[in-house]
Amino acid sequence: MNRTSKLADILLIEDNDGDIELTREAFEEAKFRNTLHITKDGDAAMDFLFRRNGYEDAPRPDIVLLDLNLPKTDGREILEAIKNSSDLKRIPVIVLTSSQADKDIISSYDLHANCYIVKPVDALKFMEVVQQVENFWVDIVCLPLSTEKDN
Repeated sequence: MNRTSKLADILLIEDNDGDIELTREAFEEAKFRNTLHITKDGDAAMDFLFRRNGYEDAPRPDIVLLDLNLPKTDGREILEAIKNSSDLKRIPVIVLTSSQADKDIISSYDLHANCYIVKPVDALKFMEVVQQVENFWVDIVCLPLSTEKDN
């Protein structure tokens, strides 16, 4: 792990139970010890991120894996809220979605997504992508030691 022995808190914002399960399996298969937190709709994700409505003790995520098409608050709105928040803007947001539409790719980068990945349809390839994402963003990239707001 980079610069510190602290394990990463990863927030997966995903409403598809199959993709959630594949992500969990990918973490287990790769023996990742990072903590995976899951919210299944946009409102719960916003509550987790802004530590409200039952999530007051939620850890600040080190990385966010974000699906775009979510019930309630949309993934694009979540991305915009993260990148406009002085408390959250340094958190890398990896858009992990089924949309290959140019408008979604462009709007995600315009909203300052750190990367955009189209979910593979094949389950094994999906698990491989999740493992590669974690390997890159946790083991290779230098993340801030703390994503908490500077004092």
